[in-house]
Amino acid sequence: MIGFFIALLSGALMSVQGVFNTKVTDSSSLWAANVFVQFTAFLVCLAAWLFADRTSFREVIAVEPKYFLLGGVMGAFITLTVIKSMDALGPAKAVMLIVISQIIVAYLIELFGMFGVEKQPFSWRKVIGAAVAIVGVALFKWD
Repeated sequence: MIGFFIALLSGALMSVQGVFNTKVTDSSSLWAANVFVQFTAFLVCLAAWLFADRTSFREVIAVEPKYFLLGGVMGAFITLTVIKSMDALGPAKAVMLIVISQIIVAYLIELFGMFGVEKQPFSWRKVIGAAVAIVGVALFKWD
């Protein structure tokens, strides 16, 4: 049950962060805002690590396969694409499309067992659920 609430909190924080980052971009530039966002995230993570964790970075670097270490690189582009999509579409439409993309890609990762995730069987129910979400975006757009 805690995972459910954490996921809801994550979605809420991502939506608010996207709006904040877009407003920072309005006052500066896309890359300056992205640098600020990533740098402040780094400082928060560093402080949390210093006070709560202290796991050796050697354990992080030892991860296999090495392409798993690209999460931070992806994070920079996630921030960039969220800012651009919110600026172009507005927060609600952008977040709806972002979430649909996440659902579809996450399902494909599970379906094909990519990146070490346990492979799941094909489910028409999940495909129909994604289709309903896409129809929902279309309905939401017609205002």
